[in-house]
Amino acid sequence: MRALRLITEEQVEMTVADAPTPPEGDEVLVAMKAVSLNHIDLFGFRGMAFAKRQLPLTVGVEGAGVVEAVGPDVAHVKVGDPVVVYPGLFCGTCKRCQAGQENLCLDIGGIMGFHVDGLACERVKAPAKRIIPVPGGVSHIQAACTTVTFATVQHMLFDNAKLEPGETILVHAGGSGIGSTAIKMAKQIGATVITTVGSDAKVEQAGALGADHVINYREERFEGRVRRLTGKQGVDVVFEHVGVDTWAGSLLSLRRGGRLVTCGSTTGISAKTNLYQIFQQQLRIFGSFGSSVQNCVDSLAKMAEGITPVIDTTIRLEEFPVAIERLRSRDVFGKIVAEI
Repeated sequence: MRALRLITEEQVEMTVADAPTPPEGDEVLVAMKAVSLNHIDLFGFRGMAFAKRQLPLTVGVEGAGVVEAVGPDVAHVKVGDPVVVYPGLFCGTCKRCQAGQENLCLDIGGIMGFHVDGLACERVKAPAKRIIPVPGGVSHIQAACTTVTFATVQHMLFDNAKLEPGETILVHAGGSGIGSTAIKMAKQIGATVITTVGSDAKVEQAGALGADHVINYREERFEGRVRRLTGKQGVDVVFEHVGVDTWAGSLLSLRRGGRLVTCGSTTGISAKTNLYQIFQQQLRIFGSFGSSVQNCVDSLAKMAEGITPVIDTTIRLEEFPVAIERLRSRDVFGKIVAEI
């Protein structure tokens, strides 16, 4: 089969790889239809894996396909069903997994496309517990944005920050995949959304998604504008995934007792923090990584209801390396998805 593989750091090639063997037991064979790009792909290309891995490695962390064959012990999907492949190799038996917190698995075996072979290929075999059915009305392109994009935002906003209707949220990088998703999910429940973007064109695009206030961070300090917009009170929640460049301003943007939830650090990993500010203002900071299987199910349900991903571009799988450079330069609004 064809597979897009990381040969050495920053070198990705379309190659011929061994196809999976027929499924046995509770295994499911999936014919992949689409894979979306994420910053974790960019980190993997740069060699920033947080555990040992062997190259060459099939890339692609987030994707969707159609069931091609099932083992005899599989009951929840059948041949022809559209599905999403959950990329985290969770054990399914530990206390966290049993509680439905697969992204906190105590014996996690890595992430597909980052530590082990991923989804940017023609066929993938995985245990049934990591195969999630896609409801009717959701396309392969949309479903390919489930596990790392929609479900990550679902986990951040509602499991961790517990965003409520009527609250005000600051969403950073509103033109990114998760930023644009956060805008749509927050507006869905009736929150007031302030977002930051890096160009005038993105100001218009973010406004069209429903953001109430859009700040071009290249032209003004976002924290000052946030304080003015909220009558110097600050926002209830900050949706943070930029890191060093926005960290201090994000904390200053919070109201007393406000919550900051972070899932990324695309501008660096070490930021100075005013600890006096944290305890005096009684701020709460939540680290959030990945998503649970239930987050994926809930996200797909939202897609079926019409809260769909923002798609910047649909490309061929062979164009994946070029698209990664666009992602690196932030020359995107929404998601880039490769069809297989």
